[in-house]
Amino acid sequence: MIAAHDFKADLADYLQEARNLLLLKMDGLSEYDVRRPLTPTGTNLLGLVKHLALVEIGYFSVPFGRPVGIAHPWFSDDAEDNVDMWATADESRADVVAGYRRAWAQTDGAVEELPLDTVGRVPWWGPDGGAEVTLHRVLVHVIGETHRHAGHADIVRELIDGSVGNQAVGDNLPDRDEAWWQAYRDRLERAAREAGGR
Repeated sequence: MIAAHDFKADLADYLQEARNLLLLKMDGLSEYDVRRPLTPTGTNLLGLVKHLALVEIGYFSVPFGRPVGIAHPWFSDDAEDNVDMWATADESRADVVAGYRRAWAQTDGAVEELPLDTVGRVPWWGPDGGAEVTLHRVLVHVIGETHRHAGHADIVRELIDGSVGNQAVGDNLPDRDEAWWQAYRDRLERAAREAGGR
């Protein structure tokens, strides 16, 4: 049987992989490009980083009776909608990234100190004080959330400058030139139109 420590290490590795990918997506971009909204709902790279910092701080503090450590907008009745999804002009990229790294340390400390079967309560998961959960469940939830947003970041980065994939580790995209990709996209468009015309 595999020891619980090994399960924790696997989970921590998957979380760190997604964290690293998210930060990779900002490499080499201007202040404008990391902040610019590229979807109708305003999705932007620096906002994803800020959001995930607050996700980690929220999920690995309150549910387990650990200190939040910052003024967290989720716990304020007068917080502006989506305040965690974008950075103001006064919030520097360095500060947002540093905040994310502090959140990592807080999360990593909780994961190291608490057993996976530690029971907590997520107050924002339902009425009457929220849902009872284990550290394992919260960790899996945050891994899923982080990987999902890393995927969003991948798409946003592609919209900015065409950079795609997990290029720091290697990706599974065909190594083709721009003409090949345009022909591929055109083929998909034709197939979509044909299917849509049925």
